[in-house]
Amino acid sequence: MNKVQTPQHVKEGRKDKSPEAAQVETTHDIGDFLKEIAGNRVAIENVSPEIDGGRFPARIAVGEPFQVEADVFCDGHDKIDAAFLVRRHDETEWHEHPLVFVENDRWRGSVVLGQNTRYLYTVIAWRDLFAYWRYEVTKKHGAGVPIHLELMEGRTLVERALKGERGGEKDKAALRDLLACIDATEDDGDHLSHLMAHDTAALMKRAGPRTDLSRYDNELELIVDRKAAAFSAWYEMMPRSQSGDANRHGTFDDVIKRLPYVRDLGFDVLYFPPIHPIGKKNRKGKNNSLTPSETDPGSPYAIGSEEGGHDALHPELGTFEDFARLIDAARDHGLEIAIDFAIQCSPDHPWIKQHPEWFDWRPDGSIKYAENPPKKYEDIVNVDFYREGAFPSLWYALRDVVLFWCEKGIKIFRVDNPHTKPFPFWEWMIRGVQDRYPETIFLAEAFTRPKVMARLAKVGFNQSYSYFTWRNTKAELTQYLTELTTSETRHFMRPNFFANTPDINPVFLHASGRAGFQIRLLLAATLGGNYGIYNGFEVLDAEPVPGKEEYLNSEKYEIRAWDWDRPGHIRPDIRLMNKLRRDHPALQSFTNVTFYNAWNDNILFYGKATPGRDDFLLFMVNLDPHNPQGAHFEIPLWEFGLPDEGSIEMEDLVTGERIVWHGKTQHWWLDPNQRPYAIWRLVPPGEIR
Repeated sequence: MNKVQTPQHVKEGRKDKSPEAAQVETTHDIGDFLKEIAGNRVAIENVSPEIDGGRFPARIAVGEPFQVEADVFCDGHDKIDAAFLVRRHDETEWHEHPLVFVENDRWRGSVVLGQNTRYLYTVIAWRDLFAYWRYEVTKKHGAGVPIHLELMEGRTLVERALKGERGGEKDKAALRDLLACIDATEDDGDHLSHLMAHDTAALMKRAGPRTDLSRYDNELELIVDRKAAAFSAWYEMMPRSQSGDANRHGTFDDVIKRLPYVRDLGFDVLYFPPIHPIGKKNRKGKNNSLTPSETDPGSPYAIGSEEGGHDALHPELGTFEDFARLIDAARDHGLEIAIDFAIQCSPDHPWIKQHPEWFDWRPDGSIKYAENPPKKYEDIVNVDFYREGAFPSLWYALRDVVLFWCEKGIKIFRVDNPHTKPFPFWEWMIRGVQDRYPETIFLAEAFTRPKVMARLAKVGFNQSYSYFTWRNTKAELTQYLTELTTSETRHFMRPNFFANTPDINPVFLHASGRAGFQIRLLLAATLGGNYGIYNGFEVLDAEPVPGKEEYLNSEKYEIRAWDWDRPGHIRPDIRLMNKLRRDHPALQSFTNVTFYNAWNDNILFYGKATPGRDDFLLFMVNLDPHNPQGAHFEIPLWEFGLPDEGSIEMEDLVTGERIVWHGKTQHWWLDPNQRPYAIWRLVPPGEIR
């Protein structure tokens, strides 16, 4: 836009011109300025979603409705209309979808997009002269005011539509027929009947002129991910602990034998921490000891040895042929393999000799180890993304590592500590990978400050770890879920509610017993579109390092053999949760949670429903793992248009029992020694069994 209001803008570069010439150019600038602003008479503001003024894309998944909103208004009292335009990034033709008026100049529309790719969208609006003509004529005719001239004006609008560019041959033929019907009689009543017909209104909406057609300034980007980015259940395991013998290193073939177990629990993503060669220098021993024995396997996060680096496999796990067989076997079991992308290197990593310029070196010539004071991780070193000689070669090398694994069949990556690496790197790398493999999913393992976590989601991460692991009380859970599902972050950040991880043994689980694990499972699986557990959760493994959120005898530093039939295990609860998630569309969305009244701070009561309420689930959970708790609560009869004294049938999704609730207020009791949760489906009135 020419800033003609700034005198200096006119003067600069024109000092050698005559006053007359300068005046001509200034007049020309003003003319362009007037044309530009006059061409957008209808105001379009506050478009949503628009992330940071369009700097970053919004995100949805295939099959999810993409909803666009905008404030749209114009001067005067004319009728206006609006739409939003969508196209694939590699298309030139826009596809139009209507916006409808909501209230207070707010308009809204939605579309379901079916391809895993990038799209662009924007908003248009215009004055609808025929709609305003109908409005005026209706009022005047109702008041007995003569409308002969108005009918002539209406016919003129139809003629303009016929001469215009909008509408196909079928609409043009209908317009000619309409004019012929009008011209066949001089009776104003007949004219009015033809012009006011609903078919005419629809015809003119399709083919009529769009006066003062205005367009939003920005074309915004939308990324449509595959469904697994928004809805997935993860099971994490250490492959080396799958032999069943603490004295024998597990292999990929051992993992293949475990696939039926994971499948039967109902998970769809099987995730491995790093599977690359492990360095020996400064290797960690059992329980993070600095004095390992010769048989200690070391931490898988100390990546790299003489056997290779990030594009190699730890030899004791197997070969690439074994790994390919595992991927195929997992697919046959309905599972997808996810692996870790952890950028740190062991002191033995080949890159240190091949590319010393990628690392930080201390004044005495020693390499700088990773630190998080007072912690010092001497078994790993970090790369320096902006060190002279590292940019851009290091960036390309890391991107090529991800592409290497994509070519091996891996399309899901859990990224270790992404908040300690540059945002621009992630934005560039993720975009580059997804341009080639749009189905690729990146999970950000970043337990850090909220704005940093949000930025990682903006720059491209499809999923994000969250604070769910530390939200335990009714107030904490309600506040946090409300924030995640109603604030702007819902347009670009998808949390993955991991109940535990190899690094996090939540304090809540240390002494909560079986009920505590059931509580956290229910919350993770039913509140989150994505959720996960780390193996051991199902057998109530929670023995901590005293005073810390860390596991005693952690698999990060030793091979373990698990007793999967340990008394008290909660495998039936896990199967139930994953079955409900698969069977009920209401659980396949994240932002549709609603919290309802239950008058006890230890009882959390919430619901999830499909837009048409044909699948409406209610969840009640006792957040106290030690004591029975009860509460009066409100059944949301109003969601079905029923009065407070109305009745509704409910199906208990745990027991299969059906009963009828009479009245809005009910009471329920939950004993954690039996089952700390209840799950109900509200049966829509009139549903046929």
